[in-house]
Amino acid sequence: MADEGLKELYIEELKDLYSAENQLVKVLPKMAKAATSEDLRAGFEEHLEQTKGHVQRLESIFEQLGESPKGKKCKGMEGLIEEGSEAIEEHEGAVRDAAIIGAAQRVEHYEMAGYGTVIAFAEELGESKHVSLLNETLEEEKETDEKLTGLAADINAQANQGEEAGEEDTAPPAKKKSRNAA
Repeated sequence: MADEGLKELYIEELKDLYSAENQLVKVLPKMAKAATSEDLRAGFEEHLEQTKGHVQRLESIFEQLGESPKGKKCKGMEGLIEEGSEAIEEHEGAVRDAAIIGAAQRVEHYEMAGYGTVIAFAEELGESKHVSLLNETLEEEKETDEKLTGLAADINAQANQGEEAGEEDTAPPAKKKSRNAA
C-alpha cells in the first residue's frame, strides 16, 4: 500500500513538471523576443529546443506508466512566468536582460527542485529507466542555469554602466563640472 501512495504522488509530480515544461514551451519565444542581448536571445532559443525534448521524455515516461500526462496545471510555474512577464514590461535594455535572467534562473531552480524530487521517487519505486531520462533533463537544466550565470556577468555590468551613464546625464551641470574637476 505504501508504494501505491508514493506512485500516485510520483505521477502527480510528473504531471506538474509536464505542465511546467509545456508552459515554458509557450513563453520561451516571448523571452527570446524581449531579450536585447543576442547571446541571451540565442540561449532562450536553444533552451526552447531542449524544453521540447524535456516534454518528449516526460511523455515517454507517462507512456511507460500507462498514464496520461494531462490534468494538472503547475501553479508554481504560472507564477514564475507571470513575474518574468512583469520584469519584461517594467524594464528596458540591459536592465531588462538582467531581469529576464533573474526570472529565468528562478524557473531553472524550480525545475531542478522538481526533477530532483521525481528522481528520488523513481529510485524508490525501482523505475531505473525513468531515473535515467529524468537525470538527463536535470543535467540540462543545470547546464542552462550555468549558462545564464555566465551571461549575467556581462549583462549585469552593462546594466550597471547604463545606470551610471544615465545618472551622469541627469546630474545638474554644476555637479558634472565638479566631478570632472576632481
